[in-house]
Amino acid sequence: MRKRWLSVFASCLMASVVLAGCGGGSGTQAGADEPQQPLEPVTLKMMQTQSYWTDDDFNALIAEPVKKKYPHITVEFVKSKIEQALADGSDIDLIAVWNGLMPQYDDMKLFEDITPYVKKFKIDLSRFDSGALDAVRGATASGKLYGLPNMVQFNALYYNKDIFDKFAVAYPKDGMTWEDTLELAKKVTRTDNGTQYIGWDPDYLTRLLTPLSLGIVDGRTDKTDVNSEPYRRVFELAKKIYDIPGNTPKEGIMKGSTTDRFIKNKIEAMLTTVNLLPQLIKATDLNWDVAQYPSYKERPNMYQAYDLHIMALSSISKHKDDAMRVMEVLFSDEVQMLSSQRGKPTLMKDPKFNQAFLKDVPELRGKNIQGIFKSKPAPATPPYSVYYSNARGILVDRFRDYAQNKKDVNTALREAEEQINKYIQAQKGN
Repeated sequence: MRKRWLSVFASCLMASVVLAGCGGGSGTQAGADEPQQPLEPVTLKMMQTQSYWTDDDFNALIAEPVKKKYPHITVEFVKSKIEQALADGSDIDLIAVWNGLMPQYDDMKLFEDITPYVKKFKIDLSRFDSGALDAVRGATASGKLYGLPNMVQFNALYYNKDIFDKFAVAYPKDGMTWEDTLELAKKVTRTDNGTQYIGWDPDYLTRLLTPLSLGIVDGRTDKTDVNSEPYRRVFELAKKIYDIPGNTPKEGIMKGSTTDRFIKNKIEAMLTTVNLLPQLIKATDLNWDVAQYPSYKERPNMYQAYDLHIMALSSISKHKDDAMRVMEVLFSDEVQMLSSQRGKPTLMKDPKFNQAFLKDVPELRGKNIQGIFKSKPAPATPPYSVYYSNARGILVDRFRDYAQNKKDVNTALREAEEQINKYIQAQKGN
């Protein structure tokens, strides 16, 4: 019996060289294809291109869960600008970036294709909204997967119930078209006791453009085709909104703070825009609710094209495997569920994540929050151009000319296209 036990023990000892233990062992089992030796302590630097992450969210969704699963990793949230970090020769391991800014940083060769790392760490991409992954790949001319989407910006229709009650008008409902919203706005754009109530504020021209996947400048060619039928359609719809007598804010067309007018001044009946829930939760003196974002008839249940916050892998990172371990944790079901509960809408396919969105916030009890998720993002626009922001400003200026009857729609669009292309050529030195 003793010889038989020693034989089994010897076999187990030999096998432990390969299997890191027999009947137990102590090897690190946290990730795919992990080495069995202890991992070296490392501090990773995460930066962001805009203010996507708060310290609180960073600690709850990245720093703490990463430290729990991978004690050797410390993630540091660096607040300085990426351009300064590059100039200083500082380390950058992870970059939180909006898909619209990816071309700018791709030009700096700052991103790394994560495809081989996804395979290495066995991150299951089938869990993600496939359109969102396509949008990440399509955000740059390379078509590579530089990161994973950790949050989507949604659109919704917010409304002031007191204004609708004042004028005895039925509340907005889920499933409305733009035309439905326009007719409803006419009923609540009124003056009462010296106060001019705005029936509907569409916020900005892009809120009407991107549901049709219109991106103003194609990042692959750096050219625009705004002098075309789709843009004409948007111009004409937007003008109808401002043609409602009394519906133009005193600050001007697409000027001033829409959130102040809706939340603080309480003079807007409806506002169609991005996620305002963090501000509305604090607005305890506003009697509000939310409805599904209006849609174009041929694109029902769609709001703006994919507007994503992406966690990208830095090409200059010296610790790419550990950076991917951070992504592995961030995109785990556990952390994505926590993210949704904290008000950051995820890109996971399973509806349970949307169902958990801000679920336990008492200020949202009784609100139609799930109506928001009846809409999905429209197909992605072409890759954003580095000239997008200024081109957008030119287009909006020409829209104002048209909305104020200074120019007809054909002239406004023709001049917008000419001016945008001229601006791009000047920037390129042509």
